[in-house]
Amino acid sequence: MEVADIFRQHGEAFRLTHGATLLPEQRRVLRAIEECRTAALGGHVEECDSCGHQVISYNSCRNRHCPKCQPLASAQWVDARRADLLPVDYFHVVFTVPEELAPLALQNKRVVYDILFASASTTLLKIAADPQHLGGEIGFLAVLHTWGQNLLHHPHLHCVVPGGGLSPDGKQWVACRPGFFLPVTVLSRLFRRLFLDGLQRARERGALCFHSSLAHLADQRAFADLGACARRKEWIVYAKPPFGGPSQVLDYLGRYSHRVALSNDRLVKMEDGQVTFGWKDYRRDYRPRTMTLVAEEFIRRYLLHVLPTGFQRIRQYGLLANRKRAVKLAVCRRLLGVAEGVVELKARPTDEQAEYEAESGESLARCPLCRTGRLQRVEVIAPVRVAGGRGSMPLGCLRLDSS
Repeated sequence: MEVADIFRQHGEAFRLTHGATLLPEQRRVLRAIEECRTAALGGHVEECDSCGHQVISYNSCRNRHCPKCQPLASAQWVDARRADLLPVDYFHVVFTVPEELAPLALQNKRVVYDILFASASTTLLKIAADPQHLGGEIGFLAVLHTWGQNLLHHPHLHCVVPGGGLSPDGKQWVACRPGFFLPVTVLSRLFRRLFLDGLQRARERGALCFHSSLAHLADQRAFADLGACARRKEWIVYAKPPFGGPSQVLDYLGRYSHRVALSNDRLVKMEDGQVTFGWKDYRRDYRPRTMTLVAEEFIRRYLLHVLPTGFQRIRQYGLLANRKRAVKLAVCRRLLGVAEGVVELKARPTDEQAEYEAESGESLARCPLCRTGRLQRVEVIAPVRVAGGRGSMPLGCLRLDSS
């Protein structure tokens, strides 16, 4: 079972119920996942040159919110990051938007998520540059996640940070203390101040919208009260233990860099209009559990995490900023006594078939029936849409155009 199966079976009912509140990008994601690898997107026919067996393959939607279309993009991105790794400890720091402000973020995704990136990055760079803490220029990448294990809205930023940085004169590598990066209390309080200041500036320039249950925040005093309430709380900045090495960093990035909401392998069953999926209860020692939701509620929660069109959810800062990464990393490697990246680069296949063959050693070009012949493309399937523009047509209705 896949997310696409749930969308195809219950998507139309969801549109009838929630269509008035769906954003254009949410509509596009819903449709893309429904049509992914179906006749609606077209495809091609391959035929075995030995036994004549035919295999029909449909095209992918390639939407970044589709759980089926992200593994290759993730693998390619991770390989591009291999050259940036240094032979030092890496730390994992998480910045979380407090519960009181999460609804505001949901109604103003682009503005508030940008504030989250700016506040967290400035916090890390400023505290690390302070001689009382590290006293160096650091570099890190940040990945936005907007979900918890139960698929509810929970915006937070994962930052992967090398355990050290360049001295102000650029002539020394300044290493952090073993097993300790920066004090989370100091990080938390600066992050809180920067984030709330950013929200206030956004309101002053009219960049925030307040709808439905948040309509009262259009009043300046109500908005100020919300900020004061959030300022009284201790915000959560979590610094996890350091990674075991570069291989663990890559493993983390491969799992989380391109993930959206949940992967297909967490789905358990769909029956009687309900969807059951696995999750980990963080409040009870990460205990594995299952959750059952009405299908329409499952779709609603999934679509909460659709990002604004063109929004960049992976960003790099400091030493890893694009404009100076090559020069700064070369200096770091020289000071650390390494000539090249610590992880050997390898060629990454450029399509899903080559990717599968590289990882499994099994050729997708081999005929699955006779196991001796090779599949060759013989026809192209034009995209076919049913009345209303959704779903796939039965195989017998496909129009095949010779390639």
